[in-house]
Amino acid sequence: MAALETIRNIGPAFGASLRAAGILDAETLRAIGADDAYARLLENGARPHFISYYLLHMALQGRPWNDCKGTEKDALRAQFDALKTRYCDTGHSELEKILNQIGVVPKQKSRPRDADGP
Repeated sequence: MAALETIRNIGPAFGASLRAAGILDAETLRAIGADDAYARLLENGARPHFISYYLLHMALQGRPWNDCKGTEKDALRAQFDALKTRYCDTGHSELEKILNQIGVVPKQKSRPRDADGP
């Protein structure tokens, strides 16, 4: 079985993420396809990121990662948003789902300050 990194655009870090999600080799990745692979990444706790999603599509087509443009990119964005909604927005209200789709990130809670520290 060929290593994931033998596929164009898949480096050590992305390969490690795929293996952690149970995709152990290039043949498995090709067999399940980009959408199923990305869904597994999300199920495994990866934060959704559109560039990673379309990079995976370009990789499986043997194309440069930044070759995705125009209507093709728009179509992939719609697919990405659907996957993100399905795997990452569970338990959120409709408003929160919409805010997530447009990239609004929840504000992090600040840590309480110690009386002695900054």
